[in-house]
Amino acid sequence: MKSYRLSVVIERDADGYFAFCPELQGCYTQGDSYEEALENIKDAIRLHLEDRIESGEDIHIVESISLTSVEVAV
Repeated sequence: MKSYRLSVVIERDADGYFAFCPELQGCYTQGDSYEEALENIKDAIRLHLEDRIESGEDIHIVESISLTSVEVAV
């Protein structure tokens, strides 16, 4: 069994937590708590990777991702 290290972003809003994996387009989930969102995204990533492997698709893992914030005046 091969292990993959991927980035995960978890955002909180009024409805709960939203999690996604920037490296895997369309791989996202939600949860009522941070912990639930984290477990859910792990499951979503595993299923996403299993599907890609089964389909013979390459799994491209980026070496690094930078996260920052910017201020924009409107």
